[in-house]
Amino acid sequence: MSANDQSKAVNGWTDTRHGMPREGQIAERKKDVTEKDIELFSEMSGDYNPLHTDKAAAEASRFGGLIVQGGVTTGILNAVVAEDLPGPGSVFLSVEWKFSKPVYVGDTITGRVEVLNVREDKPFCTIRTTVENQNGEVCISGEAVTYTAALPR
Repeated sequence: MSANDQSKAVNGWTDTRHGMPREGQIAERKKDVTEKDIELFSEMSGDYNPLHTDKAAAEASRFGGLIVQGGVTTGILNAVVAEDLPGPGSVFLSVEWKFSKPVYVGDTITGRVEVLNVREDKPFCTIRTTVENQNGEVCISGEAVTYTAALPR
């Protein structure tokens, strides 16, 4: 790219609340998971799967107790992306997640995002995403692409 072309290069992160993130940047949040989380998600989504809502059925299953819906568990990643990194105005464009361990009522989960790649010309990031329980066991892992909209302050 010539010097003249570089001066015309557009930074797609202009006017985003947190500006352009750096590759390798990390953010995380913790949450204690409660039965109320399951109840609210069930009411909102219509997901009343007995593994999530029926203690007796869940205890009799291979899981041995109520497990939390994937939407509740991945919700912590939505919070990290929308609030911390890349920050306000950010949404997922694509996600690829592997659910490797259930999350139970009473677990404390940590959602973590690490920036793998940033486009300068457009406010897109590729991020590594993980959710771990209080024992450091990975419950969800994968990658996602985010878009961050410019927002008025």
